Amino acid sequence: MKKIKSFSVIMFMVFFASCMSCSNKNNKIVPGSAAINQGNDPNFKIVVNSDVGLTNFNRKVVVFGIDIYAAPKVEDVKLLHAANIMAQYLDNNEDGIVDNQLVVDKMKENKAFLFLWKTENDMPSNPPSGRLGQDLGNDETIPNFVSRGKIGVFDASLEEIWHIITHAGYSKAYPNIFGENAGTSLTNAMDVARGGNFTTIPNPYPAKAWYTYDDTTCTYDCQATEYFYWAMSSILGAQSNRLSEITEEWKLNTKAKVQTTDATIYSLLTDAQYKFPTVLPDGTYKR
Repeated sequence: MKKIKSFSVIMFMVFFASCMSCSNKNNKIVPGSAAINQGNDPNFKIVVNSDVGLTNFNRKVVVFGIDIYAAPKVEDVKLLHAANIMAQYLDNNEDGIVDNQLVVDKMKENKAFLFLWKTENDMPSNPPSGRLGQDLGNDETIPNFVSRGKIGVFDASLEEIWHIITHAGYSKAYPNIFGENAGTSLTNAMDVARGGNFTTIPNPYPAKAWYTYDDTTCTYDCQATEYFYWAMSSILGAQSNRLSEITEEWKLNTKAKVQTTDATIYSLLTDAQYKFPTVLPDGTYKR
């Protein structure tokens, strides 16, 4: 979906790219943290942040070794919701163990992180080098989207958190399959979905295309990340009630449509060896 791109996952490839293992015992509160509300989540505690290069964010939660930061005006409930969505994506069967350790290892190797912002002024002016990150807006984080039947305002955490998992995790763990460059299994499927191999946005897209993302700031690798999201979220059911909202970008809003029309990506994203999530996160991690 279209949003502020300055700190999107794709742009991090330019300016960033070069644990709590869901256990409370590693989340020790540092001195001076009295003003931080730890929250009442059974699995995650909010702690003070003092990490270099991310001083705009006063607190964080750590999920399986992945940092999730929040700017001062971000609501605690939104930060904890993001932590739960991250946990459910990475541990979809909620047994306390990540489903694909290789993916999480790659995320940690690339120092992957998510940050929640309230205003554009929250954006880091000097992003930390050697880290891959993704932004998520406080006001676009909607904790009750799934519980209310996946209707109304969409929960952007389902998109942005998946972006950092695929960009820093899957694309690095399986570069020939899920790499964001041309010629991988993912991008070959995307070229079919777009009606051709395009390094710039075609105007118009071919009539046969079902993936027609038209943000001119989104480069080829960005297009791949978005395609990964659209296909996976549709398979999981996140887009089932949103066709009229998303049809300008993506036409296969259900699992059945993906399976029928884009069999290649459906086969990849349901291949058991990659241990993709099979249940849409709802923000209530219950390990």
